[in-house]
Amino acid sequence: MKHKDQILTSKEQRAILWRLLGYAKNHKKSLLLAFVLLLLATAAELIGPILVKIFIDDYLTPGEFPFEPLLWLGILYVVLHISSVFINYFQAFMFQTISLKIVQELRVDVFSNVERQGLKFFDKTPAGALISRITNDTESIKEFYLTVLANFVQNILFLIGIFIAMFYLNPTLALFCMILLPIIFGLMQLYRRISSRLYADMSEKLSLLNAKMNETIQGMAIVQMFRQERRLRKEFSDVNEEHFQAGIKTMKLDGLLLRPAVDLISILALILILSFFGVTSFVSPVEIGVLYAFVNYLDRFFEPVNQMMMRLSLFQQAIVSGGRVFKLMDHKEFAPVQTGTTSPLIEKGNIEFRNVSFSYDGETDVLKNISFTVKKGETVALVGHTGSGKSSIINVLMRFYPLERGEILIDGHPLSQFANTELRENVGLVLQDPFLYTGTITSNIRLYRDQLFDSEVKAAAEFVRANEFIERLPGAYEAEVTERGSTLSSGQRQLLSFARTIATNPKILILDEATANVDTETEEAIQDALKRMQKGRTTIAIAHRLSTIKEADQIIVLHKGEIVERGNHQELLQQKGLYHKMYLLQKGSELEHTK
Repeated sequence: MKHKDQILTSKEQRAILWRLLGYAKNHKKSLLLAFVLLLLATAAELIGPILVKIFIDDYLTPGEFPFEPLLWLGILYVVLHISSVFINYFQAFMFQTISLKIVQELRVDVFSNVERQGLKFFDKTPAGALISRITNDTESIKEFYLTVLANFVQNILFLIGIFIAMFYLNPTLALFCMILLPIIFGLMQLYRRISSRLYADMSEKLSLLNAKMNETIQGMAIVQMFRQERRLRKEFSDVNEEHFQAGIKTMKLDGLLLRPAVDLISILALILILSFFGVTSFVSPVEIGVLYAFVNYLDRFFEPVNQMMMRLSLFQQAIVSGGRVFKLMDHKEFAPVQTGTTSPLIEKGNIEFRNVSFSYDGETDVLKNISFTVKKGETVALVGHTGSGKSSIINVLMRFYPLERGEILIDGHPLSQFANTELRENVGLVLQDPFLYTGTITSNIRLYRDQLFDSEVKAAAEFVRANEFIERLPGAYEAEVTERGSTLSSGQRQLLSFARTIATNPKILILDEATANVDTETEEAIQDALKRMQKGRTTIAIAHRLSTIKEADQIIVLHKGEIVERGNHQELLQQKGLYHKMYLLQKGSELEHTK
């Protein structure tokens, strides 16, 4: 699948290059020192052939060998060579250190921007594609700073020095050699133009590979249960083959336009120089030292050209990757933030929905004129079939998505006026499938909130009765938790998420089918904890099992994004509407299970 937005024009490539170079601004002093060292090393290397030329023309050809001048000439040659080795080491080390620091800053910037995106962005962007941009693409950019940039700067300075030395030796021949520059520059431009499309395609295929791997690994249980290994292996193999073919195309291009083309130009240049000296010899004598120096400089001229050409592929990969990374960094589908100048506080936690309508795609409303009120100490339960809009109410209340129609108030203040910190600290959310991080039991409850002491973490665990299983684990509160808490049961993971939520003592409690995936024994502990958690707090609970919300102060029944019924458990049963049908169906199902 081709992505036209990945094919960059020359203007876009230049803009990306300047933007990449802009990251070097924070390292001006270090770069200046590295450049000074680079100039010294380049000068030391370039003076060498001139010293040899002096030895040949002034001493060897005349047959004069005075000891002291030759000794100083030899010492100077050796000192320059040794100095060049040491200076090159230090300047290369400095350039590489600066490069690593720049890429470190770039990765932090792109990761920070990803964190700022709203959930709408993550709904439509594969996780594997994001991982590919933050890891693989920034790795390509690292090669730009680490390998390409320093090499290009060093070799361009070296080429300038070579031409200065050539003009010093023979201005006429140096002018002839200047013809090589536009030829080589044209070759580079041709390579960049063709390779940009090829590397864009290869990067996109690598992104698809990562997305496919991420999706498969995340759903491995389903893959194995439904025996989908062969199908997914075939799909992965197909994408991998496309990536391989894209790589082959770049290799063919590199094999044609890089070293072989430059070698051909170098042979033509050598023929030009030898012909020039051959013709000149018929008119006037040729200095052997000058001929040696010119041939030496010509060889040295094509060495940096070859190095730059061989790194053009890395340069082009970095430009393509930079375009993908900057596109991600420039994406501004941010999560909703505070608006206005006031910063109200959540004191009681009273919630009011006023004619709230909401759409994820801007076309189809999943919520239609939703209005209800929940006061401090009250519990409102949201029930309805799948797709009725229950989770969408939670999403807009948590300000995960922007609200464009209607109004949500907390303690009489619009939701949009609250600072993000105030909202997150005072609204506790427990999801149906809790997410646990790699770490310990303590770190998963605390979630790196340093203001929570160990005693508060343990108190929260005891409050939800999670301590009963935690204390049986090896290491208790310091027991290791694997990725996503895979070694814990669903009930244990849910208890930990309850402890994590209650540890912050929120004024508003949101339960998104919090007991849906727990066993009967754990549910009893959770229901007991819930009763204590709900006291004095505003609670909104989503539930599929109606038996868990019988005691709610108000039950709101949703159907296709609209409120069709409301009341307490007994009132709704008496209405003999949708709630009554749902209750009878669940009750009948539960009776069947008990037989």
